[in-house]
Amino acid sequence: MAAEEEWKGRASKQHSGAERAGEKEPCVLLGQRLGEAGRFAYAALCGISLAWLFPEKEQSSFRMEFMEGFVKWLDLPEAVLPAMTAFASGLGGEGTETFAQILLKDPILKENPVVVTQDLLAFSLKDGYYDARARVLICHITWLLRIALEELEALEESLLESLKEQKEEESETAEASRKKKERRKKLKRYLLIGLATVGGGTVIGLTGGLAAPLVAAGAAAVIGSAGAAALGSTAGIAVMASLFGAAGAGLTGYKMKKRVGAIEEFEFLPLTEGKQLHITVAITGWLCTGKYGSFTAPWSSMLQSSEQYCLAWESKYLMELGNALDSLLNSFVNMMAQEALKFTVLSGIVTALTWPASLLTVASVIDNPWGVCLHRSAEVGKHLAHILLSRQQGKRPVTLVGFSLGARVIYFCLQEMAQEKDSQGIIEDVVLLGAPVEGEAKYWEAITKVVSGRIINGYCRGDWLLRFVYRTSSVQINVAGLQPVDLDHRRMINMDLSFVVNGHLDYMKQMDTILKAVGIKTKERRLEEKGRGSPLFPLARKSQRAAGGETGEEESTVQEDDAADGE
Repeated sequence: MAAEEEWKGRASKQHSGAERAGEKEPCVLLGQRLGEAGRFAYAALCGISLAWLFPEKEQSSFRMEFMEGFVKWLDLPEAVLPAMTAFASGLGGEGTETFAQILLKDPILKENPVVVTQDLLAFSLKDGYYDARARVLICHITWLLRIALEELEALEESLLESLKEQKEEESETAEASRKKKERRKKLKRYLLIGLATVGGGTVIGLTGGLAAPLVAAGAAAVIGSAGAAALGSTAGIAVMASLFGAAGAGLTGYKMKKRVGAIEEFEFLPLTEGKQLHITVAITGWLCTGKYGSFTAPWSSMLQSSEQYCLAWESKYLMELGNALDSLLNSFVNMMAQEALKFTVLSGIVTALTWPASLLTVASVIDNPWGVCLHRSAEVGKHLAHILLSRQQGKRPVTLVGFSLGARVIYFCLQEMAQEKDSQGIIEDVVLLGAPVEGEAKYWEAITKVVSGRIINGYCRGDWLLRFVYRTSSVQINVAGLQPVDLDHRRMINMDLSFVVNGHLDYMKQMDTILKAVGIKTKERRLEEKGRGSPLFPLARKSQRAAGGETGEEESTVQEDDAADGE
């Protein structure tokens, strides 16, 4: 309890510190304000964290390019670059806590450590490309410095607002409006000064109608005439154009102009009205008449990002499947009353040899629509991969969440992306719930190369319906939605959802509780966090235990931590 109070106090202090910073502090890049020891510790902390988060050989160029650019950003002497590349190669991990303490002791950070998050965000956006790996790194550093994650999200939202036309709502009080304007102005100046300092980076983007907001603001008025001259007139606009894609339409601007293979329907529906520097796409697994007749229905409580979409796909076939699932469930309930199989079936120990004959007689109701949707979900997943690879969403991190056949769409999307070049840095986190896909670890290995953050496999051993549709396969088949994926990788997190899910249909009906359990934010949870700060970054928690020398099975601990965060 005392720890929680301390956390609340610190979160409150950070907020007040951020407000003071917005009003009093001159807009100077953090690298020019930190002492030499602080700058060295800051860069070292990022190098060590990159090595821990992305140790794979194929990530080497990303780590090295990041550190080379970051050393220049912090105005460190070139002589320190060999040390930083060594940290980014995996050396010096035991110094994590020491470097964090050195950084926090710098006078600039004592009252307001959030400036580190702000600085890393500005650095990550300087080329008009918000790499998912950069966001995972920022979350990790934020966690190491004990800063609430909601601070990062607040900075992202404020920076986004500062890069587009500002329209204050009339309902806001004068004071709230003034504070919001101050923060936006400071963040805009910070980013633009950073851009000017590095000569605009390698920004290439469209200007067009997006030029208006910054031209209207007047770059000289924002950063001074000298800064405006160094910046040029289009860099800030190009950042926004690059981040959000041409015309800033995002995924809602995508329309499938013609039939792609067997796919008849593929469209993104907005779940929220806002814009954000990272987005979430939810994928529904089936439809059914009544309350859950729309693709958006299961996701009404989700609020992982201010910009969320739902994929509408093959509704005709998903509706047939949903009605078939309902019909099969009703048949099963009636049979349970007649046959003494309730406990054996629901406990998940039924095999293909013990299914009751009366249930097998109605199997045709489900087998055909299930087979059709299995095939179509794989095709939809491959198509989604190419949409994301083409940056239809802009150059921003994407989180994917799906259940049942929606999880299968995600699985095949990631498998397809893994076969393509330049597929890294797009996907931040993925959550697959009750996934009807192969659960052998070797099939999931490729996914780890595409996902920058967490790969969550939510399963239920007692999901008799999922087991039933796989009854004709070998008894030994591993289905990810029925058991953990035995992949020894830091990004892989298996979560047993049996305490929430009693059967396959519960993935839709219990989605609010499931989202909280797996660490995806909901509207209710966001309200709670405003009072106590954000939960810690799960991947960082797991990494900290490993860095501390702990070994052995971590799955259950991570599950408990994440479930606790959701409750």
